Formats: sequence, structure tokens, C-alpha cells
Amino acid sequence: MVPMENSTEVTEFILVGLTNAPELQIPLFILFTLIYLISLFGNLGMMVLILLDSHLHTSMYFFLSNLSLVDFDYSSAVTPKVMAGFLVGDNVISNACAAQMFFFVAFATLENCLLASMAYDRYVAVCNPLQYTATMTNVYTRLAIGSYICGFLNACFHVGDIFSLSLCRSNTIQNFFCDVPVVTVLSCCKHIRELILVFMSTFNVFFALLVILISYLFIFITILKIHSIQGHQKALSTCASHLTAVFIFYGVVIFIYLQPSSRHSVDMDKMASVFYAIVIPMLNPVVYSLRNKEVKGAFKVIEKAKLSLGLGF
Repeated sequence: MVPMENSTEVTEFILVGLTNAPELQIPLFILFTLIYLISLFGNLGMMVLILLDSHLHTSMYFFLSNLSLVDFDYSSAVTPKVMAGFLVGDNVISNACAAQMFFFVAFATLENCLLASMAYDRYVAVCNPLQYTATMTNVYTRLAIGSYICGFLNACFHVGDIFSLSLCRSNTIQNFFCDVPVVTVLSCCKHIRELILVFMSTFNVFFALLVILISYLFIFITILKIHSIQGHQKALSTCASHLTAVFIFYGVVIFIYLQPSSRHSVDMDKMASVFYAIVIPMLNPVVYSLRNKEVKGAFKVIEKAKLSLGLGF
């Protein structure tokens, strides 16, 4: 740790990492490499599958392909640096700290907005099925573009605000990557800035959650009006994957970001950050492939096409 009695600007940070135990470095490197490879191939595979299967060329799968791209990107913003720390002990991060935070915040905000857009898509699909194609054709690209704009504007504000501050304590970050709460806690006179950042994070999360809750309120009201069991099951099956992703994502977001830094436990934050930054990008393609009949059907079609091509040669 490098103490700093007076406020100053620094050009590099020291990441504490997950653990200093030498005997755990290689096992953790192998584990995180496997998780990253599953995330990499799972998300890229989902994008390729949606691109190749014309049955998946709908607004829902357009959002899902963007979600896979976002998961791949924000996992890539964090995981390779963590793996380097385990393998070669490289825990120093210089100006890349701001870049890492920028891309992580941008893609996390993007995921937040995309999940809200997907909830609206499910609302239209269940509550106005006859108007679904006409309604979503007019708005899905605008929702996606708006999500990207919100993500990168939010990242610009967070990074610009945090890195305009001087540090009073040290340049040692009590985590394995440059996340907003752990860098903010190092700054001088952080309380007002911290309140602004907490307010912005709260607004972003709860606005998206409000859209999701209202969408699902109308969805469940519509489902209750359906008299057949088959109709219930079909309506619920269209939402199951998205609801699972929502519970996983927002549970961890609320735990990490919507509380002041003074209430943060270092070890708990590290475990939550592992789940949020590294595990969730791996889980989303698994959730959408295992719980979605259309995706499983597309897998079977692609598999049959590969077998027929193989027999042809």
C-alpha cells in the first residue's frame, strides 16, 4: 500500500486481487479461464445462432444478440486482467484503470437498459400478440440505440467525475478490478460525489426496474385472463428466461451499488463482484439456451445441418 497524506493525483493503482495465497493462484487461474472460455463461446455462439437461424430474426432475439455482445464485452473488460494477476502476479494497473471502469460501467448500464427493453418486448408479445410485429418493428432499433447512448453517457459521467478527484488515502484498490465503489472510497471529500453517483446508479436501476415491473404487472394480469392451462404455460414460457436473467442481474446490482461505500464489506464485495462481472456473463447464454424452446430448436436445426453436410462430404 502506498499511503497518501495529502491529496494528489496518481498514474497507477495497485489491485489487491481476490487472494494472496500462493497455493490458490494456479487453481483460480484455471477456474477463471474456464469460466471466461464458456462465456466467450456461449455468447459468441448465441450471436452466431441468432444470425444463422431466420426463425430467430425477431425483436426479442435482436435484443438477446445485443445482450450476448454486451456480456462478452464487459466480461472481457475485467477477466483477462484478473487471469494475468493469478498467472504472473501483475496487479498494477495504470491509465487502463479509467478505461476498464469506463467500459465496465458502459456495458453494465447497457445490460440494464436492454433488460428493460426486453421486458417491454415481452409485454407487447403477451398482451398485444396481433400487434407485436408491427409495434416492435417501429421501436426495437430505437430502444437498442437509446440503450447504447445511455450506457456510454453514464460511463462518461462516472469516469469523468471519479477521476477528476484527488486521492487522500492510497492507490491500493481493495478489489480485483477498477469498480466504481472501490475507487470512489479512495478519494478526498468523496461524500457529495458519492451521493451523486449513488443517486445516478439508483435512478438508472430503479427506472429500468420500474419498466420491468410495470411490463410484468400487465403480463400477469393478461395471463390471469387466459382460461386454458396451455395458454398459461405458453405465456409464462415466453418470459421465464428473461425473468431469470432479471433476478440474477438486479439482485447483485442492488447489493453492490445501491449502498454507501462505508457499508461495504471488502470480502463480500469481492465475491459479489466475481459473480456480477465474471459469472453472470457466463450464465445468461446458459439460461436462454436451456429455458428457451426456440433457441433449443435452432440448435437442433444447426446440428442437423452440420450432420447432413458431413454426410454429403
